[in-house]
Order: sequence, then structure tokens, then C-alpha cells
Amino acid sequence: MALTITNSNTLSLLNILNRTSANQSQTLTRLSTGIRVNSGKDDPAGLIAIRSLQSELTGVDASLVNNQRSDSLLGVAEGSLTQVADLLTQIESLSVASANQSGVSAAEIAANQEQVDQAITAIDRIIGSTEFNGKKLLDGSLGINVTGVNAANITDVRVSSKNPANSTTLNVNVTAAASQANFSLATTSATTATTITIQGKDGTANFDIAANEAFSSIVAKINAATAQTGVTASANGANLNLLSSDYGTDAFARVTVLSGDTTNILAGEDKGVDAVATVNGQSAAVDGLQVNFSGGGVAASFNLTTAYNQAGGATSFTVASGGATFQLGSNASSRSTLGISGLFSQQLGSAVNGVLSTLRGGGTNALATNANQAAIVARDAITQVSRVQGQVGGFRKFQVGAALTQQTTAKESLTSALSTIRDVDFAVETANLNKQNVLLQSSIQLLGLANQQSASILSLLR
Repeated sequence: MALTITNSNTLSLLNILNRTSANQSQTLTRLSTGIRVNSGKDDPAGLIAIRSLQSELTGVDASLVNNQRSDSLLGVAEGSLTQVADLLTQIESLSVASANQSGVSAAEIAANQEQVDQAITAIDRIIGSTEFNGKKLLDGSLGINVTGVNAANITDVRVSSKNPANSTTLNVNVTAAASQANFSLATTSATTATTITIQGKDGTANFDIAANEAFSSIVAKINAATAQTGVTASANGANLNLLSSDYGTDAFARVTVLSGDTTNILAGEDKGVDAVATVNGQSAAVDGLQVNFSGGGVAASFNLTTAYNQAGGATSFTVASGGATFQLGSNASSRSTLGISGLFSQQLGSAVNGVLSTLRGGGTNALATNANQAAIVARDAITQVSRVQGQVGGFRKFQVGAALTQQTTAKESLTSALSTIRDVDFAVETANLNKQNVLLQSSIQLLGLANQQSASILSLLR
């Protein structure tokens, strides 16, 4: 090679040295930040994927926070509903005990009434004070509103879920009537002393019938224990009939003759029949007169009036606004609405049997006035609270709980994918750094040798 002042070896080595230095700088940046893609030039496609995954992960994290808060809110509601259910059970117990007026003194009934009044006050206090982050949960402010209800046809409409975006009209058609259990106990008085057992939906009671005892006297005995059995009696001409308090296949009246006149006092049983109804052309689940419907994003229950039950035909109402809408996912389509109806004592019970507030002292269903009916109202209230608690619990488990599980899994997967693309492999980068250090030192030493070539040109000029 000719000796010239233009040392191409030096230039080549300088170029290599610069590239090695740049690579070392990139490696040092990755090791110091722990991130493989620190700018677009590091990996353009990877950067796009990282930004997309980060966006998805941000949405999942927000959804997790939302659902954790929703789960806490529903947990508060469930806890209060459990307390209310316990109080209602005590009210029912006190009502049944007071219905046995032949064995309970007036002073005991008064003491029971005082406890009932205190329990009802406690229920109203719990319902009014149950809140989460300043929002009332059980006072009806989270209830779903309905319009166009014909009270002559249906009552006690309660909607537990709806389409968050739209109102829905429910067209109801009753095609077959519900009935009560109806059993003929006797057409002639017993000729000898007779003991019978009457069993109904709510329990069992024994009755002693005297020889030739008047039907009116037997009716009074049986009706005094209606709260215990769920069966009423009536004298219709020459017939002594038993009738279940409730409608439907769960309601029954069963008689067993333990001793005495088995000829005139008849043993046997009868069961009621559920109504048959459709909602928006879909068969509804009917328990006696209570219709339960779920379809098209709507879940609702209501009671048929006895008049409408007999007449049948069509009616309708509209599920409108209201309810508590929860954001279960990271997009608008993942919203779901839960309705929690008001549960104050004026709202617990039914239009047919009465509401819980009528059990207060001086009310139409106070223990001293109508303990049998008080027990029936308490059972209606227990059923209503249990249904709401089940709906809240079901929403908490199958909507919020499922969303939490799915989002936790999604967060794990997204984090793993993001780490694969973005995070540095310290073992690889450390090996690269060692390699670059060796190359850098080698380049510097070789550059020194190349520079000696220029120095040798000067020796020719001496």
C-alpha cells in the first residue's frame, strides 16, 4: 500500500469505533431503564404494539377498580339485607305466637307488639341509613321505574334489571287462571269427639272437634291457626270447606283424622294451580299469582290481581328509567343495570295481604287485631327481602365477580405480552455490553497502530 497522508485504515477504524460506541450507548440505556424499546428507532413495530397494549392495560386497570368498588357497594347492601331478613323472621315468630290467643295473655300480646314496633323501626332505620360513598342503596333511589301499570290487573311490580340504554314494554297475557287448594272437610257434623290434623304450606296444627259441634265453631278454631297452617275454613251452606291462603301448586290443604268420626269428617288433600301467562310471547315462570319474567335484558316480577286472574287477557306496562348502572368492562357495551326497589316498611309486603307498616300498634294488622294476617304479611316481606338479596347476590357473583375474574386474567396476560415486547433481557444486554467493551477497546488499540502509519511519513522528511 502506498504511503499517503490519507489513512483509510484510520477512517475505517473511526467508523467502526463510532458504531460500537453508539451500540454501547443503546445497551447502557436499556440496562439503566430496564426497557428494550426506549424510542421509535429501537423497534418501530414494537413501539406500536407497546402503545396498544398499554392502552388496553389502562382500560383493564380502570375496570378492575370499578368492579372492586361495585363489589364493595353490593356487599354493603347484602349485609343490610341480612339484618332486615333476621328482623322480619323475628316479627313472623312474634306474630305466630300472638295468633294463639287462647294460650297467650293480653299482656304477652302487648309485649310482643312492642317488640314488633321496635323491629319495624329498626328496619326503617337500616333501610334509610344503608349507603355507600354517600349514595343511598335501599331507599328506592336505585329502583327501576315503570309506567303504564294497570293496578286493576297487576300489582307489586318490581324490576331487578333492564337494558341500560332503552325502555322496554312488557306485554302480559294470562291464558289460564290460578286457583287455591279447596278441600271439603265435612257435610255433616261429627257424631263423636274427633281429633284431626290440618297441614298447609306454612305448617301443621291439631284440632279437637266435639260431637255435633257447629260448623261455625269449627271454622273459628281452624281460622285461629291460619298463621300456623296457611289454611282457612269457611261454612258454605251444608259444606265445611278448607281453602289455602295462597294460590298455586305450592299451596295445599291436607287433613288427617287421628281419631273419632272417620265417616263424616273426611281425610284427604287438595292442591292449588299456578296461573299460566306469557310476557312478550315468552312463557313466564308463575308461582300462584306471582309472575317472574327474564328476557331481552329485563328481569321483573309482579302479582296478578284476583280479578285479572279470573278474567285473563292482555295487559302491558313499560320498564323505563332508573336503577344502578355498573360499568363492568372497558367499553360502553359492558354496562349492566341492577334495580333495587325501596324496602321501607310501607313498601315491604304486598297489595293483596298488606304491608309491614300495618303491623305497628294500632295498625290494621296489629297483633291484637289480626295476628294471623300479621304473620302472612311478615312472610310476604321475608320473601320480598330474600328475593332482593338473591338478586343483589346473583349480580355480585355472576356479573361483577365474573368481570373481576376475567379482568384479572386479562391483566396478567396483557402484562406478560407487554413485558415480552418492551422489557429488556438483562442477560442478553449484559453479554452485549461485554462484547461492545471488548470491541471498543480493540478498536482504540488498532486506531493507535493506524496512526503510527502517518507518523512514519514524517520520518521520510528528516
